[in-house]
Amino acid sequence: MKYYVYNKFSNNGILPKISEDIKLVEAVGLDYQKFFEELNQEDEVVFLGGDGTVNYLINNINVNELKNNVYLKANGTGNDFINDIEANVNDEILLNPYLKNLPSVNINGKNLFFINNVGFGIDGYCCEVADQMKAKEPNKVIDYSAIAIKGLLFHFKPCHASVTVDGKTYEYDNVWLAPTMKGRYYGGGMKVAPDQDRNSDKLSVVIYKSRFKLVALANFPSIFKGEHIKNKKLTTVLSGNDIHVKFSRPCAAQIDGETELNVTEYTAKL
Repeated sequence: MKYYVYNKFSNNGILPKISEDIKLVEAVGLDYQKFFEELNQEDEVVFLGGDGTVNYLINNINVNELKNNVYLKANGTGNDFINDIEANVNDEILLNPYLKNLPSVNINGKNLFFINNVGFGIDGYCCEVADQMKAKEPNKVIDYSAIAIKGLLFHFKPCHASVTVDGKTYEYDNVWLAPTMKGRYYGGGMKVAPDQDRNSDKLSVVIYKSRFKLVALANFPSIFKGEHIKNKKLTTVLSGNDIHVKFSRPCAAQIDGETELNVTEYTAKL
């Protein structure tokens, strides 16, 4: 049997067109571990969602013990994973090959896995503001670009960042972004780490910095095409297996688009 697991809060509660002769399972309140334990080996599971759906999956079951084929069918606002692997958003994408050797992040005393990235800076701020907006208006369509622009201009203040990669420490002032990337994309299509290969044995940390907010804002659109890395004054990219980022003050962070508040530092490992 094929089971379709959906989140009624994903994509404003709108489900994609699927066959009527399938088994729908509501994700909210579902005990993932028990659910998979009760499946037959030939059963298949399709998750309807986006990056947050995959993140929830990998942090609620032991993916190394999966006996079933698991698929993802796009039905979320964030599909950066699908974009990164250059898959068709209309397809049911087999997830199993991508659930091996996942990177982890230690953040606020928790150890979590991620499929795309852990972000720190104005990206976390955007997710924090978006969460507040959704809490007030659950069906509101969120314009993350507008949140970022207002943050760059008025609300988010850059930080000093200490970045340690495989034991070597670097110091940066006026940091707006410092995400660690497993894939190339985040934020609904921003090509933050254009040279990152999710199949490699390295992660990339991208430091976007400027003392002038108008310079940071003027160059921000270049991130969508991955052209920001050409400006070495603004952007530094480092790669390694063990990445520690510490900010001079607490900020919101995001893990595959899921918000983590009051974060001062994180350590990502692959």
